[in-house]
Amino acid sequence: MGIRIRLETETRKQVIKRLQNSYQKGQTRLIKRIHALLAVAEGRTTAEVAGMFALSEECVRNYIRAFLKRGVESLHYHRPPGRPAKLTKNQRKKLATFIEAGPEEAGYDCGCWNTVLLQDLIEKEFQITYNLHYIAELLKNMGFSYQKARFVSDHLDNVGEAQRTWMTQTWPEIKRLAQAKGGMILFGDEASFAQWGTLSYTWARRGEQPTVKTSGRRKAYKVFGLIDYLSGRFFYKGITDKFNSTSYQTFLLEVLEQTTKHLILIQDGARYHASKVMQEFFQQHSSSQSEIK
Repeated sequence: MGIRIRLETETRKQVIKRLQNSYQKGQTRLIKRIHALLAVAEGRTTAEVAGMFALSEECVRNYIRAFLKRGVESLHYHRPPGRPAKLTKNQRKKLATFIEAGPEEAGYDCGCWNTVLLQDLIEKEFQITYNLHYIAELLKNMGFSYQKARFVSDHLDNVGEAQRTWMTQTWPEIKRLAQAKGGMILFGDEASFAQWGTLSYTWARRGEQPTVKTSGRRKAYKVFGLIDYLSGRFFYKGITDKFNSTSYQTFLLEVLEQTTKHLILIQDGARYHASKVMQEFFQQHSSSQSEIK
């Protein structure tokens, strides 16, 4: 029968406090050790815990014995004396490869690196434990910086090739055509502004939750917009009806009334942009002064 432990309320509080402190300090070995003990306290066997945290069963049993003997005081590792071991040149190259490939390639279920993840990676791959602050300094010396990421689609095929085709072929041809005809390149989009209130904080009697009246009606003020890439000229129209082929046509007709220049319209893939009605509209006007892309 495996070794079991039971945590009283006060002891559990102390263990959780030690765990939180370990997270703040980036002490990955201690974090794993405390989580292992908590799992045992929840009724898991030493074999289960060993599998969960990539430990040997004997290691888990040693954790339990030390805790039974010294309690919360056993949840501590002495800091090794001297300077931390250095990564070799080849190890740094390997680490850089891991970073550039992203956390998912290294087996983590997330898309962004932070120093805690990198601390764990370095420990697993190179058996070296660094302080979080040192890792930040190490990465800077390796040419990395902590910066805001951007989203890219992971479900569109050949998106990179499509972008290259647009930038190297389609976009230069659009600019050439606009300059040749003395026209405008109009980028279009729409925006919708909700006209109902949102819940927020307010002063009220303690113990009495305040209420805010709502009519149940959901109205919004919508705006069509087109901006010329070459001059910055802006066309817009506000409506209270729905975005659809009819309201879009009305907006475009008003734009056509405001200019006699050749127009190249660049729009997104909204359904009403590509409807049969709009295709007929574009066909009707394409021979005069408008062109759709």
